[in-house]
Amino acid sequence: MEIICVGNELLIGKTLNTNAQWLAKRATTLGITVKRITTVGDDVDEIASAVREALERKPRFIITTGGLGPTFDDKTLEGIAKALNRKLELNEKALKMVREKYEEYAKARKIDAFEMTPPRVKMARLPEGAEPLPNPVGTAPGVLIKTDGTDLIALPGVPSEMESIFDEYVAAMLRKEAGEVTFFETSIYADNIMESTLAPLIDITMHDNPYVYIKSHPRGAEKKPHIEIHLSTTAKDSKTAKDRIGKAIIQLSELIREKGGKVKLKE
Repeated sequence: MEIICVGNELLIGKTLNTNAQWLAKRATTLGITVKRITTVGDDVDEIASAVREALERKPRFIITTGGLGPTFDDKTLEGIAKALNRKLELNEKALKMVREKYEEYAKARKIDAFEMTPPRVKMARLPEGAEPLPNPVGTAPGVLIKTDGTDLIALPGVPSEMESIFDEYVAAMLRKEAGEVTFFETSIYADNIMESTLAPLIDITMHDNPYVYIKSHPRGAEKKPHIEIHLSTTAKDSKTAKDRIGKAIIQLSELIREKGGKVKLKE
């Protein structure tokens, strides 16, 4: 799976890209491997280029975030259409979703009057053959496009909307693809051992436990090392996953203690 995040605000550092972190975490938990995360600006050509490059690698899923709204700089669907050589067309199903949302807003007096203005209609203009995904908490629908074995899913950039559409519609697709695969992770903490001393011990443990991925994250100072060691694995069931992690923790802990380090389990 690949993730493409769209927005100038991400490139200039105004907005922290929490969507990428959230999506990567959720996909991994569901048993899907994220191979790449790309960030591009609000530019049709840049978006199209990123989508084309991702499609060339033939991932099972591509998820984009951002750029689905009514304003001039919301260009994700135009970029996707260009990448796929498809036209943007008014999608009646999407138009109905958008219209019903604004009718609700008018009834709740969140807007002065109901009117389907061009910017609002814009959110219902999708690439040919696209399927709109209802937005439970916002206005712009998500979009699903199937192309050459890849499911291309466009989600809004507003975190609450992105997360809601993902959990409601996308999670099940990823879970089905992953099958019975289970992801499990945990951390231990090592003190009184330098990361340079720890590195070969991790290599040995990963060699002896080939299904476990181990990554060190220094949390202390150079003179007082405190290192978080993150262990993760993907397995056919939770028992297998936990057994693998448990075996790796025992081996790595023994190696660390042999070097004079201390190990503490995550509370």
